[in-house]
Amino acid sequence: MSRIGKRIIVLPEKVTAQVADRKVTVKGPNGTLVLSLHPLVTVVAEKEGLKISVQDEKEKLNRSLWGTTSALLQNMVDGVSKGFSKKMEIAGVGFGWELKGDKLVLKVGYSHPVNYVIPKGVTGKIVKNVLEIAGSDKQMVGRVAAEIRAIKKPEPYKGKGIKYQGEVIRKKAGKQATTAGAS
Repeated sequence: MSRIGKRIIVLPEKVTAQVADRKVTVKGPNGTLVLSLHPLVTVVAEKEGLKISVQDEKEKLNRSLWGTTSALLQNMVDGVSKGFSKKMEIAGVGFGWELKGDKLVLKVGYSHPVNYVIPKGVTGKIVKNVLEIAGSDKQMVGRVAAEIRAIKKPEPYKGKGIKYQGEVIRKKAGKQATTAGAS
């Protein structure tokens, strides 16, 4: 029995959910999200929230789909009610970024600036050297943050690059100079 899956997903105020045609639509103040259901999973909208069930509780695939669907629906409810965000920092001499509409222009040590188009449903805000990526879809916010970080990952010698706020970069020692006369 899935402990996560058997919980009822409570809908906060101003959030509504509809189940139709093997799809769950969750609407709230921050937008609308849709999840397509696996054929083995059933979701029922009740007055206290969303109830998830599977065909056979004893099969491993069904149990894993049960918990995964529950977690995805909970993330959808949290996203349309509160939203998700990731903060990123940029470090390095001459490194910087700026927003121009839906484009993020990065200066990260290449011979040219790198343009990254921020997809719909995700917003960006820059304060000094911190970029905040926000949106209602947790997967989309995480993917956009990962793609931006991949443009210039932090390097282990000086720590230059783009990293998540609070991420610790383990620094390596550089080359050691040898003393004269040592053999």
